[in-house]
Amino acid sequence: MKKWYKYVIVAFLFMLLALIRWFENELFYDPYLLFFHNDYLYMDSPRQEVFKLVVNTSFRYFLNTVISLLILYAFFKEKSLITFSSIIYIISFIVLIMCYLYFVLDPKQENYYIFFNLRRFLIQPIILLLLFPAFYYNKLRQ
Repeated sequence: MKKWYKYVIVAFLFMLLALIRWFENELFYDPYLLFFHNDYLYMDSPRQEVFKLVVNTSFRYFLNTVISLLILYAFFKEKSLITFSSIIYIISFIVLIMCYLYFVLDPKQENYYIFFNLRRFLIQPIILLLLFPAFYYNKLRQ
């Protein structure tokens, strides 16, 4: 029963991540959502309110981070993994948001592809997709 409960909690948390993605247009200010859905390599960067954009992107990263850490805790139940993951998320945020600001403030068409992929790390739970299998493999080896 306890194992079943753990899987239900993890599935629920993954659904929360999916809902953030599903309702991204309604929840967050991000003019780059539409921009990157189109043929962005041949368009000019959209006009944006930089402060509002950075706050919304940071908030989305924070939501994804909290849910991701809850997923890791619900599945592995190890505080040391959560501490390590938190450090990874904080360092990643600092590095990614600085690079993100560079691309937002100085948009160049030749950098759009790099910006597109860098932005994905901020708005999608990609770090969870890297940490989860690594921790699972480590757990299997012990």
